[in-house]
Amino acid sequence: MRIGVSGHTNITPATAGLVSRALRDLLAGQDDVTGVTCLARGADQVFAQVVLDVGGRVEVVLPARDYRAAKVGPDNAVVFDALLGRASVVRYAPFETSGDAAYMAASEMLVGSVERLVAVWDGRPAGGHGGTADVVAHARAAGLPVDVVWPDGAARG
Repeated sequence: MRIGVSGHTNITPATAGLVSRALRDLLAGQDDVTGVTCLARGADQVFAQVVLDVGGRVEVVLPARDYRAAKVGPDNAVVFDALLGRASVVRYAPFETSGDAAYMAASEMLVGSVERLVAVWDGRPAGGHGGTADVVAHARAAGLPVDVVWPDGAARG
């Protein structure tokens, strides 16, 4: 099954653990999982690691050619690079520079390539175009099943 993810980038470390456990439970029993992610810090990277841990494959859709240089901070580069290096496929949205339009375009590509979406989402409106709420709305409008994961005790940092 091809499963995409959209989620908050600013989850706390404790929330990352809660989300990881919830995602493991959600993916339990799924055969032949391919996780599709934009590999942003936070929920996307937790999802990618869980997919790999359960024996699945990861595909990455990056928003722009400059994404790593422009948006991956030194404190996240090792994790980002390790997960990117384990991706079976890496695609790019048609943007040279990162920004809201590129983020939404990448998410639309992701939604168009999966059978369901996991949203690591607190249910609140998006902070900018292309945020989790926008991606959830796009997926639902496209008729894609959406599983919202926001465990008790989860928080944004």
